[in-house]
Amino acid sequence: MNKKKLNLIPYIFIGPAVLLLFVFTFMPILLALVISFTNLNLTGLADFSTIDFIGFDNFVRLFQDDVFIQSIGNTLFYVIIGVPLAVGSSLIIALLLNFVSNWLSTFFRVIFYMPSVTNIVAIAVIWGFLYNQNYGLFNYLLSVINVGSVPWLEDPMIAKLSLILMAVWKSNGISMLIFLAALRSIPTIYYEAADIDGANRWQKFTKITLPSMSFATFFVVVTTLIGWFQFFEEPFVMTDGGPLNGTNSIALFIYQEGFQYNEFGYGAAASFVLFVIIIIATLIQFKFRNKDQTL
Repeated sequence: MNKKKLNLIPYIFIGPAVLLLFVFTFMPILLALVISFTNLNLTGLADFSTIDFIGFDNFVRLFQDDVFIQSIGNTLFYVIIGVPLAVGSSLIIALLLNFVSNWLSTFFRVIFYMPSVTNIVAIAVIWGFLYNQNYGLFNYLLSVINVGSVPWLEDPMIAKLSLILMAVWKSNGISMLIFLAALRSIPTIYYEAADIDGANRWQKFTKITLPSMSFATFFVVVTTLIGWFQFFEEPFVMTDGGPLNGTNSIALFIYQEGFQYNEFGYGAAASFVLFVIIIIATLIQFKFRNKDQTL
């Protein structure tokens, strides 16, 4: 076999994966970008002649839409509150599991991971009962200590916090496993050297554990941030964006415009606004990461 044929072998192996990535990822993105500059709706799917190129009208209309502006505010609220809670609670769980025996750690890993693989509809049914204002468990427990019932899903602000609580509980499993794997990959020789030097637990945690987990933390933060910007399932199944669009997220807004109201061009424009927001947030994370590595 000559050298040219040998050079083609790697491309033959990665070819199918690249082709699938192009067909099912890049092409839909490009198609959605084209659609965002048109007035495509349900009528346009039946008769392409009714589709008109309208330029940036969809984007201009978006930022004049009070519902969309509110969904941006709601999404930022989810990100600002949800991301630190999700990352912090996952790290705490991983640290606790790292100190218990192997069989107990395995048992609790399964317990904490189960919500991550449980169907969101089943979760919504259970949490719907918990949050029920009249008969829910949470309000019953509050009544035991003579505290009035809380409108968990009826008040816009409390509803957002309720959805965040549910989403954090559901998402802890995956991040916890990543943190736990990072913890167990830290060489014990570092801690032994710290013990010889007389370091206490807090010093070992801040000087050895956290720096050694920097890449895992960075990965969890970036993926969690992207996930919370795409916050969709919880408001969709629990509140449908209500009350008064108080829990509506950008992702849910896109779904409503594209699949409930059949405004495909308008929904595609909203999806690209979300796409740009996610790209900017991710680039900022990488910028901070590179800055920390150069220090």
